[in-house]
Amino acid sequence: MSSSPRPTWPAPHKACLALAFDLDGPTGDAMLNGSIWQKPEYFGFGGYGPYRALPRLLDLLDAFRLPTTFFVPAWVVENWPKQCQAIVERGHEVAYHGYKHESFYALTLEQQKDVMKRCREVFWNHLNIRAEGFRTPSGDWHTETPAMLVEAGVTYSSSMRGDDRPYLVKVPGFDTPLVEIPGRWEMDDYASLAYTRAPDFPSGLDRTASYELTLDNWCREYDGAMDEGLCLTTLFHPKITGKPGRILLLEKLFEHMRRRDDVWFATCADVAQWWLKEHHHD
Repeated sequence: MSSSPRPTWPAPHKACLALAFDLDGPTGDAMLNGSIWQKPEYFGFGGYGPYRALPRLLDLLDAFRLPTTFFVPAWVVENWPKQCQAIVERGHEVAYHGYKHESFYALTLEQQKDVMKRCREVFWNHLNIRAEGFRTPSGDWHTETPAMLVEAGVTYSSSMRGDDRPYLVKVPGFDTPLVEIPGRWEMDDYASLAYTRAPDFPSGLDRTASYELTLDNWCREYDGAMDEGLCLTTLFHPKITGKPGRILLLEKLFEHMRRRDDVWFATCADVAQWWLKEHHHD
């Protein structure tokens, strides 16, 4: 058990769950290298997320009164604007996730700035919002990225994996630090439930895990984090877990989460604002 002090959360809550989905659509490597145009089945697989899975998921979130953050590539907002508008209308948060799910580590600083500028324009034109948050699509970035994000109006990131508590990232030239809300691969549905043919992922053994074992894993991760008073966020994807059989898996997970009365269910933006208030002192 770590000797670090437990995080504090808004009373009377003892721990925090920041539910989050990456609404990637068909974006990703296949979009960037052009192979998507030779593999149209990938477009259908990805498009299922915003087109078919998202409305089903929003209904489930309503039923459990779970505030949620959706990290959405701006290209997806452009191509499915009404579906993305529904996220905002239903009271959830929409945050930046690149334009076409780029690897920010592979971009120069100027290219990163161009991507963020385009994202800000798309979010404003289609959703009428200035997003507060950002999740890097590739789980990495350059040392200059935090300052670039702050300049673009971003107050928090949910990109890294190095802790199970939020923490502050000092940004040279800015008084207010960037809040990082790290995620965990254990709470990424791709690791258990994704299925692709080329490349084979996951390779070897069963191509997808048992739904029952996946649910058990997620419930244990949740219980462990909540027992220690930590902040757990997820890296779920509507195109993976928004399908009819898997939405039942999410329903059981949400039922399990809601059994506790000591958990603060919050958007990532809410978590970031709280963390700044508690831990940033001029």
